[in-house]
Amino acid sequence: MDEDLEEIRRRKLEQMQQQQYNSQGQAAQQEQARAEYEAKKQAILRQILTPEARERLNTLRMTKSDLVANVEAQLISLAQSGRLASKIDDAKLKALLLQLQPKKHEMQIKRM
Repeated sequence: MDEDLEEIRRRKLEQMQQQQYNSQGQAAQQEQARAEYEAKKQAILRQILTPEARERLNTLRMTKSDLVANVEAQLISLAQSGRLASKIDDAKLKALLLQLQPKKHEMQIKRM
């Protein structure tokens, strides 16, 4: 009886260790895939943006990461489809950012 119980515990422990090992392997694979994707994205951005434009995006990423991710995705898709004729400089990037930034609504309070 005790031997059977000990055998069940041993198998359960082995099973839990195997599951933990598998989940760690999957996490490592996901991290590696994310790193590869990020490296490819940065390589494409280096090709299509001037250093000043890349610096502006990196600075803006600290405050508006969603906007920067959206802009990067759009620029990469334009580059991959061949619709970019030249590198995007800082002035073009500023204009693009202004177009994509949501409009601010001003509230006016009227006193009667």
